[in-house]
Amino acid sequence: MPDDRSASSAPAEAPSAAPLARPARLRADAARNRAQVLEAAAAQLAAPDGDLAMNVLARTAGVGVGTVYRHFPTRQVLLEALAADGLEALVAAAETAAADECSAGLEAVLRTGLRLQLTDAALGAVLAAQEPACVDTRALTERLESAVGQVLDRARTAGDVRDDVAPDDVRRLLYGLARAVSCGPGRLAPSARYVDVLLQGLRPHG
Repeated sequence: MPDDRSASSAPAEAPSAAPLARPARLRADAARNRAQVLEAAAAQLAAPDGDLAMNVLARTAGVGVGTVYRHFPTRQVLLEALAADGLEALVAAAETAAADECSAGLEAVLRTGLRLQLTDAALGAVLAAQEPACVDTRALTERLESAVGQVLDRARTAGDVRDDVAPDDVRRLLYGLARAVSCGPGRLAPSARYVDVLLQGLRPHG
């Protein structure tokens, strides 16, 4: 076992370069520690209070607090690491919708984004952030914005979306949609209806 437990409990300084949500290569012991922290963080985020306390994560994962901060210098970096799979799935859905010739791509993006957020609390937090902390998260969000822009262009041409709706509006609406569905009992029950209501509201007036 590496000497993680003897590490200082003070947060390590964040590196000058933007971190990666998913580092390309890690030593076996570092990769194991990182995986343990992510597992503990996912469980903590799914708890009723949804808090991500670094000292609690360290105890649950069985590593030192310094180890947690070395892998995840900020809470946002940790959230982006947790949300990496969900964000990639959302980007893939948006790019598939952008490549599709039909005009129903926006509905597909909204339904996929809602479904992913209801099973991944970290994804909503990443969508809500104005600026990604990690360089690979930024690349994914840029791809998402580009794909959603293409989807909106096709929907506008078909007369399905008003002219003033931008990709950033879709990001905000996706986040708000998940919050609306998840704030009461029967989380999945109203989801289809809420997407229908949102799509209706995005249509041009008249």
